[in-house]
Amino acid sequence: MIADLSIGGVLIPGMLAIACLALVLTAAVLRFLSATGASRQLVFRPLVEVAVFFILFGLLLHGLPAIGPIH
Repeated sequence: MIADLSIGGVLIPGMLAIACLALVLTAAVLRFLSATGASRQLVFRPLVEVAVFFILFGLLLHGLPAIGPIH
């Protein structure tokens, strides 16, 4: 189970925190692809952006440990 985050007494769902982290990492990966010129090789960029997000989201879900509540 994914732990909820408690920030100042407000509980933030763990999935939301992971999704936000995946979104930030997706932006970084896409910026890197654009800077290296690799994005010119992509046929349908919006589909690649969504795919990169879901790949990173899945990797974060499997990679981050499911620990108890974080305070």
